[in-house]
Amino acid sequence: MAKEPKLTELTRRERQIMEAIYRFGKASAAEVVDHLPGKPNNATIRTLLGVLEDKGFLRHETVKGKYIYHPTIPLHQARRTALNQVLDTFFDGAEARAVISILKQSDATLTDEDAELIIDLINKSRKEGR
Repeated sequence: MAKEPKLTELTRRERQIMEAIYRFGKASAAEVVDHLPGKPNNATIRTLLGVLEDKGFLRHETVKGKYIYHPTIPLHQARRTALNQVLDTFFDGAEARAVISILKQSDATLTDEDAELIIDLINKSRKEGR
């Protein structure tokens, strides 16, 4: 059985490619190139797309002669992995510190619905003794 790919093992450029594909849900090589920082070489990005496919992060389908790439790891799982990495790196794994930091930002704005959801989650956590 093949080893499951780990998003934490991506290079910077591979991560940028994956971010572009997650943003679109699926993308051609040309779409990825257009949305990467700098002026990446088209051939280099196509090679990296193949590398990401070999590593198990992407799969492709052929549509009208073009490869269309899809991530193999669901977006919710990728978000969780990325968030855990940020929590571990910048907040010593403490979710509360991260939430407090976000809410203290001067430009952080919450809708009434978001504020209510946060309050409900806090109350639920208190009831469960966490």
